[in-house]
Amino acid sequence: MDILIKTAEQIDGIRKSSQLAGETLRYIEPFIKEGVSTEYLDSMIHQYMVERGAIPATLNYNGFPKSCCISLNEVVCHGIPSAKTILKNGDILNVDVTTILDGYFGDTSKMFTVGDVTEEALKLIRVTKQCLNLGIQQVFPGNYFGNIGYFINRYATSQGFSVVYEFCGHGVGVEFHEEPQVDHAARKNSGPKMKPGMIFTIEPMINEGKPRVKVDQHDGWTARTVDDKLSAQFEHTLLVTETGVEVLTDVFGEHPVS
Repeated sequence: MDILIKTAEQIDGIRKSSQLAGETLRYIEPFIKEGVSTEYLDSMIHQYMVERGAIPATLNYNGFPKSCCISLNEVVCHGIPSAKTILKNGDILNVDVTTILDGYFGDTSKMFTVGDVTEEALKLIRVTKQCLNLGIQQVFPGNYFGNIGYFINRYATSQGFSVVYEFCGHGVGVEFHEEPQVDHAARKNSGPKMKPGMIFTIEPMINEGKPRVKVDQHDGWTARTVDDKLSAQFEHTLLVTETGVEVLTDVFGEHPVS
């Protein structure tokens, strides 16, 4: 497995693209409310990126028809924005954006809520965000990639939830998807070791019920939980530094550089 070590120039470009991806999620938040279609949110995201000189990476990627993924409730990932999908009170949704800016990729996603959300849904979101945080804590030179998934899975299952294993994080920056594969459930001290200059995503998908997913046969993209229970996801793009980690898509200052 050949994991690309990014140059200083590449890191700078990926950092700028990642910041724009994070800013895109911050921009769209006020528009996420009851009665709004997911297609409208997609059009706003598309316009925001393009006006800043970026290209939405998902648009026409392997035939994907929209500029972002919006996954509601039981949709685990790859939800296709639609004029027919109208946000309603109690919905939870993941918005996943990837920017291409000056040829470099930045990839991030987060959860949003609409109106009055159940306590169980809020717990799922809290646990999923903490899963991402625990994964980020495992990013430092010399550590094994498997420890990311080991600690995510241990915590998620301790809270009564399950970890989707059919999708994973991935190297990113020069291409949309690069080596390595970053599993969110893994054996301790397994996989390759991290080195400074590696850039990849951690993006745990945590399910309320069973971990398996079913992909919509009609559109070939939308992945739902097999039992139609809720799913949540958070994602950041991460750089392994000489001493720890820089969360490149963090525009809220939640993760100081270590």
